[in-house]
Amino acid sequence: MAENVYETALRQFDQAVQHLNLKRGIAEYLRVPKRELIVNFPVEMDDNSVRVFTGYRVHHSTALGPTKGGIRYHPQTTLDEMRALAMWMTWKCAVVGIPYGGAKGGVICDPQALSLRELENLTRRYATEISVLMNPQGDIPAPDVGTGEREMAWIMDTYSMHHGFSVPAVVTGKPLAIGGSQGRAEATGRGVVVTTIEALKRKNRSLEGARIVVQGFGKVGTPAAYLAQERGAKVVAVSDVDSGVYNPRGLDIQDVRAHIATHRTLTGYPKGEAITNAELLELECDILMPCALENQITGTNAPRVKAQIIAEGANGPLTPEADEILLKKGVFIIPDVLCNAGGVTVSYFEWVQDLQSFFWGEDEINERLRRIMVRSFNQVMQVAHEKKLDMRTAAQVLGIQRVAEAMQLRGIYP
Repeated sequence: MAENVYETALRQFDQAVQHLNLKRGIAEYLRVPKRELIVNFPVEMDDNSVRVFTGYRVHHSTALGPTKGGIRYHPQTTLDEMRALAMWMTWKCAVVGIPYGGAKGGVICDPQALSLRELENLTRRYATEISVLMNPQGDIPAPDVGTGEREMAWIMDTYSMHHGFSVPAVVTGKPLAIGGSQGRAEATGRGVVVTTIEALKRKNRSLEGARIVVQGFGKVGTPAAYLAQERGAKVVAVSDVDSGVYNPRGLDIQDVRAHIATHRTLTGYPKGEAITNAELLELECDILMPCALENQITGTNAPRVKAQIIAEGANGPLTPEADEILLKKGVFIIPDVLCNAGGVTVSYFEWVQDLQSFFWGEDEINERLRRIMVRSFNQVMQVAHEKKLDMRTAAQVLGIQRVAEAMQLRGIYP
């Protein structure tokens, strides 16, 4: 049976809290979401029928600022998944020092099975349903699995229509033409590469010649793969939802992208051997980047993972059992709340730019992102060293400590 991701998030939290001297009530409060919204809403379909969809928006914490988190369209979306992802988002924002709390939203649907009109109807109606929580000072959604710039544009427009004027700062991950930020599309993958370079430095190695395997050739995995390749790494395997491809001599990532642009899938890519997602995770490599969904590496397959560094481009790709096995093997794990925080960091830059109506250049954004990721990596390493912890527990300790401190400084109202 698949691991419940919320149980995973709670187990990680409970482990981290043991290394902090928190009041019991503060720990209890941070263990649960602040608020949860479940919405059931009708959508008119192309055949004039009406279907009812269920959506969620979960806010975990507002101690550091407005809540921030993506919106996921996936058939397996659950409330527990939203709770876990919102909680991780809180620690992620705190670890990189961004004034946000964590949130997550989602709709149970298969976006591939909907027409463009149906998808727009669903998105605008869902945006209206969650607009009781959503605003630039309170809750700022972003893209996630199954959503992108197009959906963010619809959400921004829907919210703006209700207010009678444009409110670009209500979502991030928008198209550039309507207030999006330079560098946003690559940001998560770029952060994965920056933290990987820092991890390699600790092993007195560089990215040059390192063999990398990327699971999930999507919004995170694709930029991570080509940015790593640009810096001299050898990407030997990638996979998407349908299939994977392996070439021990290295893949030409731009050629792989061209194949996907034409065929909409990796299947049939001629310059490598076809492999399954399960096989990909167990390949000989230096660095494994799981950039797909949760629970990919478990107690079952972890003993066969050969990577020396795992850079978590996805949220929760390793179960606690996998963590335990891999740490014993001496694998260096760059945890999700640090590794993939590049996305929320540049989302924060986008929000700041929208609020000021003043936009920065791409070089400036990439450099600011790099500085924040390197600083955050070093701070997590320092906690790990001082408290003799693994990187995941150290990152959680750092994030939880910062949120708890903000709560205590603000006081308990009334």
